[in-house]
Amino acid sequence: MKKVKLTEESKKNILEDLLKRSPNSYGQYEGIVNEILEKVREKKDEAVFSYTKQFDKAEITKENIRVTEKEIEEAYLTVEPSLVEVIKKSIKNIEGYHEKQKQYSWFDSTPEGTILGQKVTPLGTVGLYVPGGKAAYPSSVLMNVIPAKVAGVEKIIICTPPDANGKVTPTTLVAAKEAGVTEIYKVGGAQAIGAMAYGTESIPKVDKITGPGNIFVALAKKAVYGHVSIDSIAGPSEILVLADETANPRFVAADLLSQAEHDEMASAILVTTSEEIAEQVSAEVDKFVDKLSRKEIIQKSLDNYGYILLAENMNDAIDAVNEIASEHLEIVTKDPFNIMTKVKNAGAIFLGEYSSEPLGDYFAGPNHVLPTNGTAKFFSPLSVDDFVKKSSIISYSKEALEPIYKDIVQFATAERLTAHANSIAVRFEK
Repeated sequence: MKKVKLTEESKKNILEDLLKRSPNSYGQYEGIVNEILEKVREKKDEAVFSYTKQFDKAEITKENIRVTEKEIEEAYLTVEPSLVEVIKKSIKNIEGYHEKQKQYSWFDSTPEGTILGQKVTPLGTVGLYVPGGKAAYPSSVLMNVIPAKVAGVEKIIICTPPDANGKVTPTTLVAAKEAGVTEIYKVGGAQAIGAMAYGTESIPKVDKITGPGNIFVALAKKAVYGHVSIDSIAGPSEILVLADETANPRFVAADLLSQAEHDEMASAILVTTSEEIAEQVSAEVDKFVDKLSRKEIIQKSLDNYGYILLAENMNDAIDAVNEIASEHLEIVTKDPFNIMTKVKNAGAIFLGEYSSEPLGDYFAGPNHVLPTNGTAKFFSPLSVDDFVKKSSIISYSKEALEPIYKDIVQFATAERLTAHANSIAVRFEK
């Protein structure tokens, strides 16, 4: 990991470096993605089957594109029963957390005859994209499906790429079944996003698409936004650990590597006020990397986007934390709760040395679909809110409107919208 003294200049350089990982920096692939989307829009199933053959080497037809109950049952035979039990425990925690996010319709009335309110309605159909192969994450299935179900979404479908034999990753099928989804389609990549956005003979059009994916999936989601809603355009994973002299360097090193193993573009950053901790964490990182199974990926990630930033004081360190606005932030200091009150920008905040980032990935309950690439400055984690829409309710009686109608007429007239003004005035003609 690169050790850097934290200054305004070094902070600016690191932010510029991190932004290079954004999907918005990969415009060279947009032409390919747009071509795929247009063909799916025009030729529907035919294009989906063709691209699945081209990219996944699988023969998919209208007869076998949807996963059957038998295939789901077969998946259970290949997944450890103990893992199924862990998935069930995780679901319970995720449901419990997201239940607290539910919003309800409300109405306020006055004696004068006004009723104002907000009607909360779940989305009708949601599509979840789930990567396949080595990048298959059953935990992401739970994190996307459960808030949608808590919100009351009636129809949730999954698209996920098959292997060359037309099979879907077993853990994906088990997680989907446990979460309550049985409508699963064997299609991946940009073509899956197009199928859910536009609809095909086999795959229904959805109202919103959520879920992670590679650069082609990210750019496809960006391109179809407007035809459907999306959760976000996610970039590579990232973690920032804020530590003082009280931190356990071995714990910190292990936590940094938990995100570096995702891919070569992942970012792992330590911000610390202690030079001793900086040295110790660096040494522990080297020891861990040598014995971890994904050490090639981890090493490339650390070489490209791994930093140890040494700050003069905690205020400077917190400023850097807020500027970087990391997806995952761990605060490992003497008083993490006090530090947390000064943090403005982070996707998820983990407090104390036993609140390791993977706790949030798998089990605690809060959602692990988080804003990346500095977007935590204005975006929030995936939540129940993402799966509902809100309508304003307005009702006035004649008696309530009469005292204020001239004010509205004046406002509309000032904007030269005489039809607006007339719409109000006509109700009080002599």
